[in-house]
Amino acid sequence: MDTKTRYTVIGAGNGGKAMAAHLALMGFPVTLYNRTPEHVAAIKTRGGIELQGCERGFGELALVTSDMGEALAEAQVIMVVIPATGHAEVARDAAPYLEDGQIVLLNPGRTGGALEFVHVLRRCNCEADVTVAEAETLIYASRSEGPAQARIFRIKEAVPLAALPASRTPQVLETLSSAYPLFIDGESVLHTSLNNMGAIFHPALTILNAGRIESTRGDFQFYIDGVTPSVARVLEALDRERVTVAAAMGIRARTGMEWLRMAYDARGATLHEAIHNQPGYRGINAPPTLNHRYITEDVPMSLVPIAALGQKHGVRVRGMDSIIRQACIIHQTDYWRRGRTLDKLGIKKLSVGELMRYVMEGTSTLHSFHEWL
Repeated sequence: MDTKTRYTVIGAGNGGKAMAAHLALMGFPVTLYNRTPEHVAAIKTRGGIELQGCERGFGELALVTSDMGEALAEAQVIMVVIPATGHAEVARDAAPYLEDGQIVLLNPGRTGGALEFVHVLRRCNCEADVTVAEAETLIYASRSEGPAQARIFRIKEAVPLAALPASRTPQVLETLSSAYPLFIDGESVLHTSLNNMGAIFHPALTILNAGRIESTRGDFQFYIDGVTPSVARVLEALDRERVTVAAAMGIRARTGMEWLRMAYDARGATLHEAIHNQPGYRGINAPPTLNHRYITEDVPMSLVPIAALGQKHGVRVRGMDSIIRQACIIHQTDYWRRGRTLDKLGIKKLSVGELMRYVMEGTSTLHSFHEWL
């Protein structure tokens, strides 16, 4: 009897195609779902994805579909590999079809991904006993190279992961271990969410280089040319706010300097020095336009929820607020309203203690789940 874990990958973009192909090459039965049939037509015709890079071969897929019910019918693990702006929609679409015992992993959750996903499932009256988890970052550095082709440049060596509640994290790690032993215990979804370095590096660096991006269409090195001493000081101020918000929640978050040292062994007396001492940043060009996920995803899905937590718990987040407001002006939209507010995460009424009990144990002594909705 085949005891291989059955995976469904939701999303056929850069990361989703790479993950589906890699899982298939490792011998797992994989279903690939994308809501737009035309986007996966070539993959369906070929029966799989050609993978290049550090992992090579043809990943033969068990099923390619745009029917959510069909995609989830036999899945044990559901890997959501789409921009965080689509997490709530996936939760709504999946809610009628989820079954007891399934694991849903957001790759990555950005900030508050698992909280939002679970809250949407409850609002949709989903009664299935599923475990929702989030990864701190996407495990692949990858890109799509054609309608049925993908390339993996690098697979990260360790990626923190946490389930909601954290008491289920060991079960998730055990289930994933045969495919992804690189996932490690991320403590809680508050830890994985508040250690989201993209929230600090991406939006501010893009907005502070807005003129240069628009005049050159991104023809400069994003980190090497874009991170000047003054820009780095703004990033440091935002990073201090993030770490302070985490501290207000009783969490010791990694600083930007610590993250660079851990991820890349990049060191320096200042954030400016550490970034410029990271050789992997050399050659990475800036976004070609301001209509880019570094703003459209990282502001509403990463920066807004961190700032909202800070405002609720008495932390001054004037730096974050300024970046969010500038993003609103640039895109003529209200990212505060469109983003992951505490209402959308289902935690607006919770004290720090109640929130910690919820993320660790799934319970709160003062509020029932129905009162949070």
